[in-house]
Amino acid sequence: MVLYVIGLGLGDEKDITIKGLEAIKSSDKVYLEFYTSLLGGSTSIDRMKEYYGKDIILADREMVESGCEEMLEESRTMSVSFLVVGDPFGATTHTDLVMRAKERSIPYQVIHNASIMNAIGCCGLQLYTYGQTISMVFFTETSKPDSFYDRIKSNRRDGLHTLVLLDIKVKEQSIANLLRGNKIYEKPRFMTINQCIEQLLEIEELRQENVYSKDTLCVGLARVGQDTQQITSGTMEELVNVDFGAPLHSFVIAGDMHFHEKEFFESFRVNSETKRLPPPESSDNEDN
Repeated sequence: MVLYVIGLGLGDEKDITIKGLEAIKSSDKVYLEFYTSLLGGSTSIDRMKEYYGKDIILADREMVESGCEEMLEESRTMSVSFLVVGDPFGATTHTDLVMRAKERSIPYQVIHNASIMNAIGCCGLQLYTYGQTISMVFFTETSKPDSFYDRIKSNRRDGLHTLVLLDIKVKEQSIANLLRGNKIYEKPRFMTINQCIEQLLEIEELRQENVYSKDTLCVGLARVGQDTQQITSGTMEELVNVDFGAPLHSFVIAGDMHFHEKEFFESFRVNSETKRLPPPESSDNEDN
């Protein structure tokens, strides 16, 4: 009958739009995609079920990217809702899902909502002065991709701000378990602003093209759209030690700022009262 692709917004289960809620209530089946982003930390599946009045089926990466045929086929004979944190088109995965529906002539309806791509305006840097958005993935000992560096370079050359989306690892497998076919998954990991800055500075040290430095002005944002939202601005050096708390985190590298943007930026400036990360544990193992 129809596939609804519904944005949930950024805060909790109540951020759903009226149109989205009506679509969910009219659906025979409801799926929740839970690996590209997450709602607020206090939001549980049980709370969502209670508020929406529907049972919810969790859809992981494997199901959405390669095993969604069953859901699409269900949409031929029943109403199916596919729930996405933020806006439906905040991830290319969901664009692919819509394309599959179009190829199969399955009716679909997209119901939009707030995403980090527009809510980032809460830090005071105007949306029309942002350049290319980049993604920062977790580095490993053998993999430190730096393709983002050239995009930041382009943005800064044009005086534009850069939104950095930070990596999320949910239901991921280690290489060893993947090769062995073991359905064993790693503990969820969410990149912090602090890790992002460290990796940015590491690549600058390697590339040495002076695209940014520890003195570059930036904004760290945590839990945007939630009651515990945190926005702190400062240099990379200042922000790398700030405690931004629970996920999800986002980061902005500031470009040229209009005086109104500068005023907003300064209102969030890190100060002596800003909570800091505890110092790293000593590696000295000698007896005292």
